[in-house]
Amino acid sequence: MPGPKHILVSRFSSMGDVAMTVPVVKALLDQNPDIEITYVSRPQFAGFFKNIPRLTYFPANLDKEFKGFGGIIKLYNQLKKQGKFTGFADLHGSLRTKVLRRLFRLAGVSYAYINKGREEKKLLTRFPNKVLKPLKRTTERYADVFRELGFSLSLNYELVKDLRPLTEDIPKIIGNKTKTWIGISPFAKHTGKIFPLEKMEDVISELKKQDVTVFLFGGSDSELAICNEWAGKYEHVISVVRQLNIEQELALISQLDVMLSMDSAGMHMASLVGTPAVSIWGATHHYAGFLGYGQSEDDIVADSIECRPCSVYGDKPCFRGDYACLHRIETKTVIEHLSKYTTKP
Repeated sequence: MPGPKHILVSRFSSMGDVAMTVPVVKALLDQNPDIEITYVSRPQFAGFFKNIPRLTYFPANLDKEFKGFGGIIKLYNQLKKQGKFTGFADLHGSLRTKVLRRLFRLAGVSYAYINKGREEKKLLTRFPNKVLKPLKRTTERYADVFRELGFSLSLNYELVKDLRPLTEDIPKIIGNKTKTWIGISPFAKHTGKIFPLEKMEDVISELKKQDVTVFLFGGSDSELAICNEWAGKYEHVISVVRQLNIEQELALISQLDVMLSMDSAGMHMASLVGTPAVSIWGATHHYAGFLGYGQSEDDIVADSIECRPCSVYGDKPCFRGDYACLHRIETKTVIEHLSKYTTKP
């Protein structure tokens, strides 16, 4: 009998986009027991894929060992050693992955790649004459790649709690759970996605009136400094920035009652462990397809200003110059959305 079908899957960035592929890959493996997967991505995302049966993670450092065109050739040669692939699912559609899929095609490996829906997203983000309607979810676009390769795949969009135990060293940092736990991931790559930090501090200050502990998530030097400042200022706030690895962060997020996040990785990490996320949206819009897997539209906080969304990723400068889409969101609105998870019955 023939062995299992071996599929190569690629998605190199960003953190949130890679996290969004996880429930799709899990569903594919669950619904197709004759498949095994080699997933190639950056080393720092390996924790997303830990303990997934029939999945091997290949960490590719694109900034060092596999940098540039020569690095992609080297990566191709390394991947070939992982076994005979019967298909290549390109979930990224970047220049790197385009080169990879062409190389594998020359080796006789069929491929399929993501349709990002660029034209319809242009209609969604243009102003004036915006076409404001829901587009296909990004997770469905990922699933379509596998369907094009001939696999049956359906997504149920259920938020399933995956309560993960905290390793012994984590309680030494955060303490034991005796009250409501709220995670806050206040940052994003682009300004158009970030709730004004002075308003986020107001949210944190208001939360001290409730019986809650707040955990702050981030990564960069500036984010570390901000979170440490807030943690030093408010007794109910703990910064875990650079204190936990990605697997430990997922374990902590699984223990939260709710995550407050931008349209960014924090929301998608919450989805991976079945934690509800209240998400704040500014220049972007969930109609573009990036709402966290299983998350509810009822938990979205956004303003209805007519120019939004002006961007798919939040990277375009505000043509008004004031990011009104974010500044018009009131602190009390955020607190109200959190209250259904923080208020005891």
